[in-house]
Amino acid sequence: MVQLRFDLADEAEVAGSLIWNDIGYLGHLAELVQRRRFRAGILAMWYPSRMLKLKQSLYLSFLVLFGCSTANTSPGATFFVGLNGYQDEMEKLEGRPERWSDRQRAGESLKKTYLVSFGGSREFNRMVDLDVRRREFLITLRHSSVKPDRVKEMKDELAVMNNDVDALKEIVKGQAANAELRAQQQPQQLETVATIGLINMAIDSFASMIIPVGPNPPSTKVGRYIVSDFGGLLSTVTTPEGQTLRCTTLVFPEAGASIKCEPPGTKS
Repeated sequence: MVQLRFDLADEAEVAGSLIWNDIGYLGHLAELVQRRRFRAGILAMWYPSRMLKLKQSLYLSFLVLFGCSTANTSPGATFFVGLNGYQDEMEKLEGRPERWSDRQRAGESLKKTYLVSFGGSREFNRMVDLDVRRREFLITLRHSSVKPDRVKEMKDELAVMNNDVDALKEIVKGQAANAELRAQQQPQQLETVATIGLINMAIDSFASMIIPVGPNPPSTKVGRYIVSDFGGLLSTVTTPEGQTLRCTTLVFPEAGASIKCEPPGTKS
């Protein structure tokens, strides 16, 4: 069995330790219930947007699969679905300058998705705030009459915000990877590799405000493995020995999401 090891700076903060007495335990149960309810709302919000990118036949096959599966969710996969959903939603809202409040709500929902998945992160929250702000700048520049001197000021501010997001994204990648590794189950090393790779690419896309398209799937290295994102819910992991495994992101609307990797031709 291959054991994964990564030298990643552990920037993640632990929200608090559990106190195993009657009061602490009941409080912990209440928190779990609240998180599950919020996670269900997040997936109800982002899931349809992500699924619209799939062909109808693939969509139907996933519905059958979800109906027959037991929810075994991953915090990283749940966050990955939420982050892509945010990107899709903001892309749709960019042509509607008057819907600034919806863009604000999308940013707050994404921060809560990260909180529910991994715990609190000042860096991630700051990155989202910067993203929402720079999107408003770009919308204003495209759809409004702005004086030339103010245009220059806004473009200078955009450059600063982009640099800040680029710096923050590396910290956030480390936080997310470490959180996913802590949640790793022993038989699921490849799924953990896939999840970390997909999150890294999604964060890069978030930072650049570009959703990758084209015939060649975006790829990244995680240790000695190569993860490729084919869009929708499909990805692959290539091992150091050259074997390529097919990975599917499974979404459980009332629980979260997970990733399953298997060799091509394997029947689920």
